[in-house]
Amino acid sequence: MVTADEIADPDNLDMTLHVNEELRQSVNTSAMVYNCRKLIEFASSFYTLLPGDLFYTGTPKGVGPFRPGDWIIARSAPLGELRIQVRAHEA
Repeated sequence: MVTADEIADPDNLDMTLHVNEELRQSVNTSAMVYNCRKLIEFASSFYTLLPGDLFYTGTPKGVGPFRPGDWIIARSAPLGELRIQVRAHEA
């Protein structure tokens, strides 16, 4: 996590997504239909946004499918790295 002042332009961030060691996505936020500022403006018209709130905006094709045990690794140089291990749903 970073603060807003640590990102020069949120509408120009390179990001990659790997599943295990396989590159599934290599994208830039400039390709989004609505830019980051527009999404924040829209959300804040309905909700009070607080530090730590997350936006889930969807994703370009290429992410799935996943299997239990797979590792999903998302990276962006200014933001860092997020690693998630997939597991089966527990009833």
